[in-house]
Amino acid sequence: MEFVGISIITNNVPLLVDFYCKILNTRSEGDDYHAEIKTTGASLTIFCVEGMEEMAPGSMHGAGSGNFTVGVKVDQVDEAYERIKGMDIEILKLPQSYPWGTRSFWFRDPDGNIVNFFGASI
Repeated sequence: MEFVGISIITNNVPLLVDFYCKILNTRSEGDDYHAEIKTTGASLTIFCVEGMEEMAPGSMHGAGSGNFTVGVKVDQVDEAYERIKGMDIEILKLPQSYPWGTRSFWFRDPDGNIVNFFGASI
C-alpha cells in the first residue's frame, strides 16, 4: 500500500488551486472542476462539491468537519514563514520549536483548513 495524496473538496476550485500553487511554489493541471497539484512524494487534488455529489450522491451532506491539517515539510521554516507572511494569509501560529526537534507555523487556506509548514528545529 502507498499513500499518494489527498483531495480537498471545495465550492471554489480556482481559489484553492491558486492558493496552494502559490504557497507550494508550483503549478497545477486541471480545470475549475478538478485540478491536481503534484509535489515530491504526494499530490494534492482540489475537487468541486458538485463533482463529488455526481460521483457519490449525498456524500457531501454534513461534510467539512475541519478535523485535519495539511502538512507540508519545508527546508527552512523561518524563510517559508516570511514568504507566507507577505501573502496576506491568516497566520494562526508563529514559528515555534518543539522538544522533539520540529519547528512549525500554521495558517489557514481560503476554505479555513489549517496548513502546517514544518521542518527541523534550528
